Amino acid sequence: MFYILIGLVLLVLGGDWLLKSSVGLSYRLNISKIIVGLTVVSFATSAPEMIVSVKAAMDGFPDIALGNVIGSNIGNIGLVLGVVLLINAIQVEKSFYITDWPTKMIASILLFVFLVIDGGLTRVDGFIFILVLAVFLVILIRNNKKVQVDIESTIDDKMPYIKIIGFLVLGGVALWGGSELLVKGAVNLATNLGVSKRVIAITVVSIGTSIPELASSVIAAVKKENDISIGNIIGSNIFNILSVLGVTAIIQPIEKVDVRIIHQDIYWMLGFAFILLPMVILPKRGSLSFKEGVLLLLTYGVFLYFTVI
Repeated sequence: MFYILIGLVLLVLGGDWLLKSSVGLSYRLNISKIIVGLTVVSFATSAPEMIVSVKAAMDGFPDIALGNVIGSNIGNIGLVLGVVLLINAIQVEKSFYITDWPTKMIASILLFVFLVIDGGLTRVDGFIFILVLAVFLVILIRNNKKVQVDIESTIDDKMPYIKIIGFLVLGGVALWGGSELLVKGAVNLATNLGVSKRVIAITVVSIGTSIPELASSVIAAVKKENDISIGNIIGSNIFNILSVLGVTAIIQPIEKVDVRIIHQDIYWMLGFAFILLPMVILPKRGSLSFKEGVLLLLTYGVFLYFTVI
């Protein structure tokens, strides 16, 4: 468990340093801030999950590579959004219906189809994920969607190149070191507890890698920046599948996964992805409140119960 805790700390720090380096370099290159927000920031904040999944796949632990993402997507809706709604109600913007939720469902269904057909993820599957992600980003940029992450107040527009390189090196080392410790800790914990690596990945590892989303979304909710809360959560789920699993499958195909991921966990992920639409439409259109938060948290508790037993 010690390895897991230290690994998570390094992943959070590494992701933050990589974010600062990437955005600082983008500003120095005069890249549009809307593009920075929708691409650079999104990729940087997905870096911890990506490094963990790539490392796990390369080390021969496909259940950790895949379970990390599936569990994180379930946790983002059931746990993170559930907690946010306990703090403050959310008014959903039009982009939820037009781009965010449909893309989230497309990505989730694609993952389901690939797992059922291939029993894992091939390089072709990975390239398809990246292609869909590229189309999604182009649509967002053309629609001039508001940037979902506040980046101007925390990162200097004129960050010196030496500082950019320093953050990049620190971030890369911390991410890789964190992934080494997290994967090793997850394998050891599964062995010591006598449970499958899938269970540890979908519970302990995925909740740990969701902590940044939970923290940023709770802060946004407290500040009543509700569009940022829902935008962060859905955006993270989209990038987890299309970017994290896309890159992972291209580098190292994910094969021989635990059958319960295909026959059980993926259905939970689809259910949590779909349930957002009826929740937003009923009973009051365009709104999520305390009651929906309680329902999401209770459902997430049921998911954890059936996963662990």
